[in-house]
Formats: sequence, C-alpha cells, structure tokens
Amino acid sequence: MRFQVEFYETKDGRIPVQEFLDSLDPKMNAKMIGLMEILEEKGFSLREPYSAPLEDGIFELRAVQGSNISRALFFFYIEGRIIITHGFIKKTQKTPRAQIELARKYRSDFLKRQAQPNRGEG
Repeated sequence: MRFQVEFYETKDGRIPVQEFLDSLDPKMNAKMIGLMEILEEKGFSLREPYSAPLEDGIFELRAVQGSNISRALFFFYIEGRIIITHGFIKKTQKTPRAQIELARKYRSDFLKRQAQPNRGEG
C-alpha cells in the first residue's frame, strides 16, 4: 500500500502543522520533514521511537534534536492518506490532553468536510 502525507487545512485556510514547522529551528524542521517522509514510506508499520499511537486513532510523530522534543499528531484516512493535524514542542512526559483533543477536533472537522460536497461557500 502506498501512503501519502497531507497537512490538515482549517476551514479558513490555515495549515497548523505548516505554521508549526515554520516556527522550528532549521535542524528540528529538517528532522520533522525527514520523519514525515519515513512515515510516508512505512505507514502503519512505523513504530517507536519514531511514532506511537495515542488514543482513538490519533498517533504522534516524535522528533528529538538535542534537548528539544517535537511532536506532530496525525491520523490515517482512506486510500493510504495520512493527515497531519498540527505539531507542538513537548515539555512534559505525557502528551498533553489538550493536544490530543485538538487533533480529534481537527480530524472531526476534516471528516465532516470530506463527507460534504463542495457547495461553493462564500
């Protein structure tokens, strides 16, 4: 099966994971992009220490650069699509509940908009 990484886009056109990547220093940015490429190659088979399931079909992509720890949250969608919702700098041992909830909210929005035909809103 072929996998394709895609970035979630909000209804108003924001791309939270791109904003996150743009905020990172060049080394961490390169590491996250590299991990996304590996995720695209490996899909479901990518495991710790690079990826881990969190809950309810939400996964995290894990990057470490020196003492900095970055995470990008994602979910799998049909036809091998991997939707990366957003990223954050990890400061605690456990992934913060608010980050998981945000990924779930973004997934719910994504699924709702996938199910609706584009009606030319505006």
